[in-house]
Amino acid sequence: MTNFVPTPTVPAPDIVRCAYMEIVVTDLARSRAFYVDVLGLHVTEEDGNNIYLRSLEEFIHHNLVLRQGPIAAVAAFAYRVKSPAEVDAAEAYYRELGCRVERRKDGFTKGIGDSVRVEDPLGFPYEFFYETEHVERLTQRYDLYSAGELVRLDHFNQVTPDVPKGRKYLEDLGFRVSEDIKDSDGVTYAAWMHRKQTVHDTALTGGNGPRMHHVAFATHEKHNIIQICDKMGALRISDRIERGPGRHGVSNAFYLYILDPDGHRIEIYTQDYYTGDPDNPTITWDVHDNQRRDWWGNPVVPSWYTEASLVLDLDGNPQPVIEREEKSEMAVTVGADGFSYTRKADGDAGPAGEAQGFKLGAQV
Repeated sequence: MTNFVPTPTVPAPDIVRCAYMEIVVTDLARSRAFYVDVLGLHVTEEDGNNIYLRSLEEFIHHNLVLRQGPIAAVAAFAYRVKSPAEVDAAEAYYRELGCRVERRKDGFTKGIGDSVRVEDPLGFPYEFFYETEHVERLTQRYDLYSAGELVRLDHFNQVTPDVPKGRKYLEDLGFRVSEDIKDSDGVTYAAWMHRKQTVHDTALTGGNGPRMHHVAFATHEKHNIIQICDKMGALRISDRIERGPGRHGVSNAFYLYILDPDGHRIEIYTQDYYTGDPDNPTITWDVHDNQRRDWWGNPVVPSWYTEASLVLDLDGNPQPVIEREEKSEMAVTVGADGFSYTRKADGDAGPAGEAQGFKLGAQV
């Protein structure tokens, strides 16, 4: 299926980090109650059709935009670039790729200046900006700090039917791969890619797409995530907890996946690791290793592999969803197929188990 994206002759824009996501919700008041009253994100500004939210440590105008609309979807995956000139670079780069490009000197949302939005080669709505309104960083506002405080936007996760194509495109764009999942036939099921010095700013998950799998916010500690679970239980909305809490093998992070009122998936995430060295190694996981997605070996619920949010084109219409032709991770690892493992029968527990020195049935 792979049809590699050509590498432009002009330089790629210098991306600093993932910065915000714009999502369309069907009931703004209900979504406000979820993101503000339950999760504790801070309102920077709001009007009758939009709510601009940020996490505790953020100083740019917002990390999440909730926009009232007729269908739940994602309107933008936004990245901050290093300087105003890099917005020019983004426009030139995507025009050479032959992508649809739109530029607005006054920005696409409040609080953001000169910006470029594109329909990228994978069908996702990407935005690149530098100019932004600065707001109060709430780091020392302990009077506002909640027990489950979300402190940073950490990453996006995108579902695409062609992970190798996406990986090559994002590497050309300047992203580096921290971890990936493959099988012995060389099929790639997922890749984690970063610009900032953590495990990822975005990840590519193999499946029917383009769709948004999740957007992730970081907490300081594991106990903040436990508090969110307790709070959701007390509010009798624990049915919105889809998966976790648990610890990932990939990224090593402690995690929780929850669903907002429209079914948009939110990950709460903490304790991954530094990736900033130029020779930081890529870790490859066997798709059959039960510890890749959950370090404790717990099974992944099928909805996590199949459900995701639609994404919009620049006209606000849902992008068509293309089926993945290569075998999916769910087909390989969910159900009694007999091929997944925590410790292999031959005593080779894979990269994670080898480090612990285990053999099947005995510790050495």
